[in-house]
Amino acid sequence: MTLKVAVRTLCEFAARKGDLDFRYTPAPSAEEGIAGHQAIQSRRGYGYQSEYPLTGECLGLLLSGRADIYNSHRGRLEEIKTHRGDLSRIREHQRALHRAQLRAYGALLCRQENVKTLEMALIYYDTGRDKETPVVETASAEELWQELEVLCGEYKAWAEQEAHHREQRNALLSGLTFPFSAFRPRQRQLAETVYKNSVKSGVLLLEAPTGLGKTLGTLFPALMAMPTAEQDRLFYLTCRNTARQLAMDAVARLRSAQSARKWPLRTLELVSKDDACEHPDKACHGESCPLAKGFFDRLPDARAEAAQTEGTLDQHRLAKIAAGHDICPYFLAQEMARWSDVVIGDVNRLFDQSALLHGLIGQNNWKASVLVDEAHNLVDRGRGMYSVRLDQQRLLRIKKTAPKPLKSAIDRTARAWQSLIRDHQAGDETPVFLESLPAQLLGALQAMVSSLTDYLADHPPDLALQELLFESVAFMKLADTFGDHSLCELQRAGRGRASLSIQNLVPADFLRERFAAAHSVLLFSATLSPGPYYRDLLGLPEDARFTALPSPFSADQLQVQFTPGISTRQVHREASLPPIADLIARQFRERPGHYLAFFSSFRYARQVSEALARQAPDVPQRSQEPGMSARQRTEFLAGFREPEGTVAFAVLGGVFSEGIDLPGDQLIGAFVATLGLPPFDAWHEILKARLEQRFHSGYEYTYLIPGLQKVAQAAGRVIRTPEDRGVIWLIDDRFLQPGVNRLLPRWWFAAPEGPGLSGESSANG
Repeated sequence: MTLKVAVRTLCEFAARKGDLDFRYTPAPSAEEGIAGHQAIQSRRGYGYQSEYPLTGECLGLLLSGRADIYNSHRGRLEEIKTHRGDLSRIREHQRALHRAQLRAYGALLCRQENVKTLEMALIYYDTGRDKETPVVETASAEELWQELEVLCGEYKAWAEQEAHHREQRNALLSGLTFPFSAFRPRQRQLAETVYKNSVKSGVLLLEAPTGLGKTLGTLFPALMAMPTAEQDRLFYLTCRNTARQLAMDAVARLRSAQSARKWPLRTLELVSKDDACEHPDKACHGESCPLAKGFFDRLPDARAEAAQTEGTLDQHRLAKIAAGHDICPYFLAQEMARWSDVVIGDVNRLFDQSALLHGLIGQNNWKASVLVDEAHNLVDRGRGMYSVRLDQQRLLRIKKTAPKPLKSAIDRTARAWQSLIRDHQAGDETPVFLESLPAQLLGALQAMVSSLTDYLADHPPDLALQELLFESVAFMKLADTFGDHSLCELQRAGRGRASLSIQNLVPADFLRERFAAAHSVLLFSATLSPGPYYRDLLGLPEDARFTALPSPFSADQLQVQFTPGISTRQVHREASLPPIADLIARQFRERPGHYLAFFSSFRYARQVSEALARQAPDVPQRSQEPGMSARQRTEFLAGFREPEGTVAFAVLGGVFSEGIDLPGDQLIGAFVATLGLPPFDAWHEILKARLEQRFHSGYEYTYLIPGLQKVAQAAGRVIRTPEDRGVIWLIDDRFLQPGVNRLLPRWWFAAPEGPGLSGESSANG
């Protein structure tokens, strides 16, 4: 059996030694690195060939890669590594890895081209100074091949183990057993839809109502489809941490239901560095953190133990393995992301600017199945991933004590800030929206970034300067791609406290390539319509489909009440307080129990709460408070399990309006005041204009659809099981308007449909 492996993957597996070292080393951006490679390749002239393809078989491994430069006339092979600043700042373990990769390419080239002796050069190119530093050596073909055999010998046993693991995994998944004796109502349809989408390499927006058992109903068929679809990995991505645990529990339940004693499905939980770090007070290098020292020397044994571990590699199990080998659990998890069949983590792991999983897909040419839970949140999450804020106050703090070599560049940037504020007459608290990025400030930032990079390359680490550099580089990176998908906002909170933000409006322009890299994509949520809204704003392909599954619940479980005589528009807020309080009191007295009352703001909720206390002091109530801690949120939810009912006031779109499960008598009704529309401020009006220009749906995409999604999510807390009964009060006369009413869940108003899927169409429809 021939096993395929990229030279880079081989060397990263078998040739990395020494400490984990994430001390800041000024490095070129990806764009600068590409430009540096191209600059050197273009200046080599006649006889030099760039991106020279190499393949060869060694110890049963089929190796492949591309050498940066090869000159067959001179018998010279070159590998380019870009950097900035003092070359000595490149760590020894990094240099060793670079050399191993060069010599592996050399071995393949000698065998492929029948070369006996080869001159090889590592070209370290300083992009800031346009300076090449070659490290040249000569070796025989025999010597190079022997070294390659050593690397392949270390990797081969692992590769054979992984091939055997995949065979066992596929055998398991092909006969995977559902962990319950029967599917829930409509859950089989859900599973069939997911399975077909995976096998057909589709992109599907799936609206699956509450109560279907979506976590298990999507994971089970997606896993079953992997062997048929020949998929390498499955990524289950969540927008909330609570959903991540549900996915881990679903995998554990699947495992417990299988008759086979062995469970050859490697499942990894990826958590944030803050959650995984054992020494948050230490820096990530061997001179500071004991878990970084000798990391790569001890990694093979830890990796082998993790690979053979039965059960899921959750945060706690991985931490225990890491502790047994004295290595960092966070970076052990990063390594195991390469070797796990299922990865469960936050959406940023695939979609943000430096996403680990996206990089691994590209490096390994994986066929990846992607499931995104609660996908209605991905629009806002995507906007956040591609937005950045520049802080004037940080710069001014550093300016006071800036080292002499940086003083000129920092002073120039400070003057550019003042000029920007003056030119746009930015007053306190009032945002100013710029049609284009300020050229003077960008020029000053570019010069300052260059100065900071060069300074930090030649001086000991300075945390404040590094933070200024990182913030500036992040801003410049998004500035390079600034367009109508984003907005530039200048704010001033006082003298010396201005900020300049690039705020993403249309994440599609950044997420499109991430979806294109996946083999199949499933975006699912209880509220995921209309399909074109998500297709347009997320950058899904034109052939993406939308399917709405019928609800397992029936309209006779839920009373939906309207209030044609109450307006919650801003101008009518004050007048709405007494009738809303009276409505809540009447409903509670008719059927005492636990209710949630949702309002558009804490202020509005407090006003109605005070009115209810005056008009109906007999109705018990409690309220969500701003900035509640995790313990306070837990206590708030625990109140729904008390025997005495209350009216709990909460904010629409907040932590208690989605992602919580209150079945049975824990919640028997909800009041939803307002349509949940975002504020009609200058920012949203600009967003509306941009979306109208691009998609011809400015008002719907900016206000109506996001608002009514919040309403549907909040109201969806009431009916959680087929046995639940409850009431929803939609408080605003606009809920009766046809254009608004049609966006509410259909099962609220009609009996469930018969067998089969409902609403299947392309996402264009």
